[in-house]
Amino acid sequence: MNASLVPISTLFIGLNGLIAFVLSYIAASERVKASVWHGESKEDVVMQSDPLSNPSPWVLIVERLSQQQRQKSEIDAGALQRKVRAHGNFAEYVPQALLLIVALELMQAQAWLIWLLGSVLTIARIAHAYGLITVYGPSIARATGFFLTWFVYIVGSMACLYYGYKGLV
Repeated sequence: MNASLVPISTLFIGLNGLIAFVLSYIAASERVKASVWHGESKEDVVMQSDPLSNPSPWVLIVERLSQQQRQKSEIDAGALQRKVRAHGNFAEYVPQALLLIVALELMQAQAWLIWLLGSVLTIARIAHAYGLITVYGPSIARATGFFLTWFVYIVGSMACLYYGYKGLV
């Protein structure tokens, strides 16, 4: 028996884990640049206390770094929201899709199907994040990303139903 039970799924879990990290980093960097630590705008945090009113040493370090970031570039009011949503949307859709892929590999589905679903998922989520981060509103990349993600959901779910039923009989 092969010691690596799910090598294809593992590859796509690793790739998508790196994408999740990059999206998290992009959102966190924008938070620092905009000095919005919770929510997606200054209005979201109006009821929170000001961390700069009695700052800890850690807050002072972060504030100094954010001041340097603000000096380097203009702040786009919607950029933080788009970047946070790109990361959040990735976190909402990818785990279920990867679960479908892992289950299919464990059920010994055809390797081409697992490669197809994993590749399409990875391309879809990169396209969606790119379209969401770079353009406000509808974009070709964003639409391509969510339609391809739905493809993975539908084909992966149908394949799981097929292999699950096949395993029962």
